[in-house]
Amino acid sequence: MDEERVIALLKGRGLKVTGQRLLVLNIMAAHSDEHLTAEEIYDLAKISRPEIGLATIYRTVQVLLELHIINKVTFDDGYARYELTGEDCPSGHRHHHAICTACKRVYSLETDLLDKLEQQVFRSIGFEVTNHEVKLYGLCESCRKKNAGNE
Repeated sequence: MDEERVIALLKGRGLKVTGQRLLVLNIMAAHSDEHLTAEEIYDLAKISRPEIGLATIYRTVQVLLELHIINKVTFDDGYARYELTGEDCPSGHRHHHAICTACKRVYSLETDLLDKLEQQVFRSIGFEVTNHEVKLYGLCESCRKKNAGNE
C-alpha cells in the first residue's frame, strides 16, 4: 500500500487525512493475506485505539471503497469482507479466490489467468473488460486428504 498515494487521493477529494483512516489502511496492509470483515478490522483497531467506534470503521471502509483503495468481496458466507485493491498487480484487476467448501479457507490467487480471454472478447465483440472477479469452489488439499481417509 502506498500511503502517499492514499493521502493524495483523500486530499484530492477534499477529505481529511485522519488517524482512523490511516489506521484502517495500515491494518489492511498488515493483514493483506486475509479478507477482513468490518468487525475484524474494528477488533484489530481497538488494540491500539480503544476509543474507536464500530461506526467509524464502517464510515472509513465506505470512504475507502468509494476511492477504490479497497474492494468488497463476498464468499457466500453472509459477510462482506474487504481487501486492498489489485492496482499493484500487473493487470490492475482484482485477484482471484479459491474457496474450500469444507473448511471455508480462502486462497488468494495472484496470477491473472483471464488476460487472453479478455483480449479475445475485445477482438470478437469490441467489449473492453475493465475488471473481473473469479471465485473457484472446491476442496483444499487438507480436506481432500481427510475425505480420502473417510472412504
